[in-house]
Amino acid sequence: MRKTAFSLFMLALFLLSACSAPTAVLTEMPIVAEPAAPVAPTEAPTQAALIPMTFMAGYKPQANLPFVGAYIAKEKGFFEQNGLDVTIEHSTGNGEHLQLLVAGTVQVITMDAATVLQRRADPGLPVVSIALIGQKGQQAFAALKDSGMVTPKDWEGKTVGYKGTPPPDLFALLAAAGADVSKINLVNVGFDPRVLSEGQVDVYPLFKSNEPYLLKSWGSELTLWDAADYDVPTLGLTYAASEEYAQAHAAELTLFLDSVIEGIAYAEGNPDEAVEIVMKYAGPETDPAHMKYMLETELKDAQSEHGFGWQSAEQWQALADMLAQNKSLSADVDVNAAFNTAILEAAQKK
Repeated sequence: MRKTAFSLFMLALFLLSACSAPTAVLTEMPIVAEPAAPVAPTEAPTQAALIPMTFMAGYKPQANLPFVGAYIAKEKGFFEQNGLDVTIEHSTGNGEHLQLLVAGTVQVITMDAATVLQRRADPGLPVVSIALIGQKGQQAFAALKDSGMVTPKDWEGKTVGYKGTPPPDLFALLAAAGADVSKINLVNVGFDPRVLSEGQVDVYPLFKSNEPYLLKSWGSELTLWDAADYDVPTLGLTYAASEEYAQAHAAELTLFLDSVIEGIAYAEGNPDEAVEIVMKYAGPETDPAHMKYMLETELKDAQSEHGFGWQSAEQWQALADMLAQNKSLSADVDVNAAFNTAILEAAQKK
């Protein structure tokens, strides 16, 4: 019994000692790092999205110089290089392009300088020229060479045509030449120049870059009178925007003008290629020789010592004065609000 008690005592003492003994230090196993997950290659920065714009030119795709500037800028990548995605459209007529411009549907249109002033005066549309491409007006007056007429003074006693309404530069030209308009039979003619070649009128109003080519191709030799040659202030086609867009998006318009002016300069240096580009828009039914005549004629009238697109207050005021004198414009129109030179100047500095 005592032996058994002693044995139990010794067992308890052993267990107590085991519980209070210091914990053995375990040797740490080396930690093996898990292979790092492959790092995805850094993605190339996404190219900035192109800025969408719509340019609406006049009624028919052809080689009018402002159209050509846009065609070439599109085809040669000048718009894209400037960060623009420009859609080129053509008006269906009846002032559609002006209506869409004011509504904000399109951003740039082509517009005759005199019409810019007239539409600002009545009905008061907020349209502004951002570049003047035609430094002279587009219209001239033609007679058959064998008529013997030399100056507009010789129109007295003759039948002179006009399209729609007599244009103000017609009366300004007659006054500059000393002709008496009361001695001239003014008649409304259509847009078919055969009325001249067939002798229905003695003098026909035409666009210098268009109908002379047709009349000459039909065998008619012409005498042309340009009002600008008699110091009548005339201006041609502009690139135009709305006042609101020009103020809020001057940067985009600067890029647009930089592109189209480069396109015009390219056409001047590469006229044959420019005509090929025009034909993509004008279609196979168009005569490429006619397009080249149009391009070369309008390039002559676009020349300025300050570069393509230049415009000044003196030019616009002189035009406004001529229109007012011939009752085609309100005398109180704000001429300086009708054009913007800052955007072209910014484009020229790019």
